[in-house]
Amino acid sequence: MNATQHSEYSLTLTQAIQWGEMDSFNHVNNTVYFKYFENARIAYFDKTGINQLMQLKKVGPILGSTECKFLAPLTYPDTIDICTRITAIKSKRFTMQYMVYSQQLEKAVAIGSGEIIYFDYLNSQTAEIPQEILENINHIESKRLAL
Repeated sequence: MNATQHSEYSLTLTQAIQWGEMDSFNHVNNTVYFKYFENARIAYFDKTGINQLMQLKKVGPILGSTECKFLAPLTYPDTIDICTRITAIKSKRFTMQYMVYSQQLEKAVAIGSGEIIYFDYLNSQTAEIPQEILENINHIESKRLAL
């Protein structure tokens, strides 16, 4: 979990820091980074068709675990790039990595990861990742991930 260059990621979102994300210590609160990761994760799910297939079949992702390493504080005003990629995949789970990059500081300010588990919401049990989704992930991650 140490990739700090945009080129190492397959999807990037850009957004402005909001004043309300700051805390009493005059920097973005640590909990907000997990919302940034979520924004990138959901955009990735949209791009791969995961969200669309989940609506149809009620089988889709659930966050099993997540972590963040803070490298530098963010403050308002700033614009950030939130980058993500999949780095490992198994039959019922995959690992996503994230980076938050400050345009003002011109460097990565946080890196993180999440373990995503495929889940059958109707039967309350883990599920195999559908082949269609694996193909879409492979298409996006073809430079880094061998499926």
